[in-house]
Amino acid sequence: MRTIGIIGGMSPESTACYYRDINRIVNQTKGGNHSAPLILYSVEFQAIAEQQKNGDWQAAAATLARAARILQQAGAQALVLATNTMHKVAPQIEAAADIPLLHILDAAAAALHRQGISRAAVLGTRFTMQANGFYAEGLRQRGIDALMPAPADQDDIHRIIFQELCVGDIRPQSRERYRDIIARLRQNGAEGVILGCTEIGLLLQPHDCPLPLFDTAALHAQAAAEFVLAQDANLHCFNAHKAPPHALP
Repeated sequence: MRTIGIIGGMSPESTACYYRDINRIVNQTKGGNHSAPLILYSVEFQAIAEQQKNGDWQAAAATLARAARILQQAGAQALVLATNTMHKVAPQIEAAADIPLLHILDAAAAALHRQGISRAAVLGTRFTMQANGFYAEGLRQRGIDALMPAPADQDDIHRIIFQELCVGDIRPQSRERYRDIIARLRQNGAEGVILGCTEIGLLLQPHDCPLPLFDTAALHAQAAAEFVLAQDANLHCFNAHKAPPHALP
């Protein structure tokens, strides 16, 4: 099996889901007591959150690039960045290491295409929901038209993520707020819903949504498990992931 390196801690709640899901998929595939060869580097989230808030993406990128180099030196053969928002600095992370980064938008877009969906609503942090930002452009490059919530709805989505979900506080009223937002996005033409924050899957499940729901954390963990289980002959398809179109602005 291949060894996967996880850059996590953003937040610890969702990183725990990555660890669980990758190992569960590997065990279900191989049986017995098999688990994934996995190396985790967990950053201090408060520092990253402050850098996001202050727009200091260069400092955040430097932290994650250092984590990527450490994971490579420790024996990781590919990287997974266990967060949506920090894929804003994916090019800097890719440049820092000589191993592939399995991009979260590749996993999401592939799942959408499999269901024939080309226009999807995005729920995430304020940084991922910017109409002309890196996330919308990254989806566009992959053939998906991103539909973003109204500004007031974005404020509530962002607040719930940071003040509640990132610290494991799951509230029924917040679930209803998200469902109301999804209903409006459906009226505006959304064919599916991308959970563009790795914590939102803690709050919303498929039965909570009238549209197909795409949990990026679960899809990303699946891609990581597939890398772990891949045969050497299949590694070229993962190594190709270091090239464009991943060089997001």
